[in-house]
Amino acid sequence: MLIKRKSIEKEESLRPARPGPASARPSRKPKFAPVTLSEEDGVRFLHFGTEWVQGAMRLRKPDWIELEYAQQMMAWMLFIDEPEHIVQLGLGTGALTKFSYRQFPRANVTAVELNPSVIAICETMFKLPPPDERLQVLEMDAGAFVADRAWHGRVNALQIDLYDATARGPVLDSAEFYADCCACLAPGGIATVNLFGDHPSYAKNLKAMRYAFADVIPLPEVHEGNVVALAFRDKPTLDWGALYERAAAIRAATRMPARSWVNGMRASRPA
Repeated sequence: MLIKRKSIEKEESLRPARPGPASARPSRKPKFAPVTLSEEDGVRFLHFGTEWVQGAMRLRKPDWIELEYAQQMMAWMLFIDEPEHIVQLGLGTGALTKFSYRQFPRANVTAVELNPSVIAICETMFKLPPPDERLQVLEMDAGAFVADRAWHGRVNALQIDLYDATARGPVLDSAEFYADCCACLAPGGIATVNLFGDHPSYAKNLKAMRYAFADVIPLPEVHEGNVVALAFRDKPTLDWGALYERAAAIRAATRMPARSWVNGMRASRPA
């Protein structure tokens, strides 16, 4: 019997306080796994008290996206040249947030993170820039963010990387959650989602995503099971020649391995 995975952070944050006089009970705070660090060969890693890696930063290149799956999370760049608003659900080490902020100077960038310790350690140990008129970090639940109609229709690129300490399946994975994510997208908007390919949650997530989005294209598995899926608000036109040209331009501008993204999409859509 497979027990449904639950996030300690989400469950504790949504659980009502016990009854009693308001003055007699402290406000309930979410319980989080400890935030820990490790370093190896010039790379700093973020963990939630386990061996599972939650993000990484090369110390000499703090704005570079170090992990391959995180690079794939930027695959929406193949379709969107000049985003106006980029949102990251799950801050991690801030790699995607930093890259988006630096690479798209005319875009607003919003990161949503429930754990205040993750936000603090990103600022102190992973060189997250301070908030300004373009960059904001919201301490809140990602499910509440996408359910808020104030954000609907306003996001061009939505990057979803929501894992707890077990790191074996996304914390939020319901059809309702993905429907809210799709509702946040502006016309032509794209979500990228980090999944775990060798876990039962993978099929569940793909099914929920295909219910919510016009099209879903998973890329090949990397690392030890990470699968990034592109989820489109509107059915995309897959002009492979144009996509390879776009990939070459992305490579020249950013050094990101964008051609491999197109190859992965073609592998998912054989002729």
